[in-house]
Amino acid sequence: MTHTLKQAADLLATGKTSATELATDYLGKITAANGALNAFLTIDRSKTLAMAKAADDARAKGQAGPLTGVPIAHKDIFCAEGWKTTCGSKILENFVSPYDAHVIAQCSAAGLVTLGRTNMDEFAMGSSNENSAFGPVKNPWDLNAVPGGSSGGSAAAVAARLTPAATATDTGGSIRQPAAFCGVTGLKPTYGIVSRYGMVAYASSLDQGGPIAQTAEDCALLLNVMAGHDVRDSTSLELAKEDYTRDLNQPLKGLRIGLPKEYFGAGLAGDVAASIEAAIAEYKKLGAEIVEISLPRTELAIPSYYVIAPAEASSNLSRFDGVRYGHRAAEYSDLNDMYERSRAEGFGWETKRRILTGTYVLSHGYYDAYYLKAQKVRRLLTEDFLKGFGQCDVIAAPAAPTVAWNIGEKSNDPVANYLADIYTLGVNLAGLPALAHPIGFGSNGRPVGLQLIGNYFAEAKLLNAAHQFQQVTDWHTKAPTL
Repeated sequence: MTHTLKQAADLLATGKTSATELATDYLGKITAANGALNAFLTIDRSKTLAMAKAADDARAKGQAGPLTGVPIAHKDIFCAEGWKTTCGSKILENFVSPYDAHVIAQCSAAGLVTLGRTNMDEFAMGSSNENSAFGPVKNPWDLNAVPGGSSGGSAAAVAARLTPAATATDTGGSIRQPAAFCGVTGLKPTYGIVSRYGMVAYASSLDQGGPIAQTAEDCALLLNVMAGHDVRDSTSLELAKEDYTRDLNQPLKGLRIGLPKEYFGAGLAGDVAASIEAAIAEYKKLGAEIVEISLPRTELAIPSYYVIAPAEASSNLSRFDGVRYGHRAAEYSDLNDMYERSRAEGFGWETKRRILTGTYVLSHGYYDAYYLKAQKVRRLLTEDFLKGFGQCDVIAAPAAPTVAWNIGEKSNDPVANYLADIYTLGVNLAGLPALAHPIGFGSNGRPVGLQLIGNYFAEAKLLNAAHQFQQVTDWHTKAPTL
């Protein structure tokens, strides 16, 4: 039997099941399905069951919190003490973390039980989860399709009901796009809401952790755990702790939903547009008002992002040099040769491509022409969003131009992969919160998701809108047959 995060918590609270029983059941499901999906990279049954027993003991002593004993999966980008943390890369294939990321520590403190570590694009670089050094993740709705990336393992695991929820990260759409492709719900919070301490860095000014789950309610419950100020992260915001479930049951009457005209023109597939049109009609029935807005510089998000993100990646990934940890070449002649061979052997093609791009745009003579200009464009894109929020409360948009494509379909055309991020990149450049939730299926039976974008710190508003939609529709309850 499968459960939402909330259902599992309720079963535990009423004593109808135990953490050990839940963990054992989900481990069995993972063992049966992971060979086909490749959603999990690491499973450690003994560690999981030890955590479950500790949760059961805490409940027996009356020391349990709301989510104590609930199973969860973690994207393999969060360092977890005693667990392999590979980031989907050969260069970290045998790295065992000596400490916990803030997100992992928060989850452990809440009593959540780790089921395993989910597959991902190498160092979170990708939109399809085909860039993992350990093989692509398969979309559980169609094993020929990609699950989206880079958090494809987390999204696929939740969609296949191998875990009630999972942690994930979003640098340019890596929570929202896989959530849409796999028919689940995913939230990228405002930049700084979730600490990046112990989250292996790709692009530091863009990376943000968030939840993927079946429902908006589950995302709110998990964000309650993940969010919080952390002095070890200089970008972590000092905000009062809030309950992201507080507004879930508020009516949507009067909510102004903005539709950017730039998001609904050429390039948007007809089956995706039809599902979005039906979803917007449902929101209108719930009392929302629809207004047309403009985000005129949308097309500049892709070139701006693919200058800024690789530039930051080239700096962040310089630490993987074969000296202190990670892969080291077996043969080399001197220190420089060791650097070169270790990095050449350890990094995959997409990671190398982005490191080279980032190094180029930061080099002497090109910094002003590319990197500085991209940062100026970033500010203009942010201004467009803020102007839009002067006319509406929430922006509705596609999460991706199409449904999930076939594995291998865009492997030889990285630009085609980059263009698939057109609707998500601007949110990260501006640091805004955004959510994707399922709204139907495309013509080939693959899921379609709707993206809701909010102003800064509007996570509760986004979760409220999605939750109300999910009270009158059943797309979020659909599960693939494996």
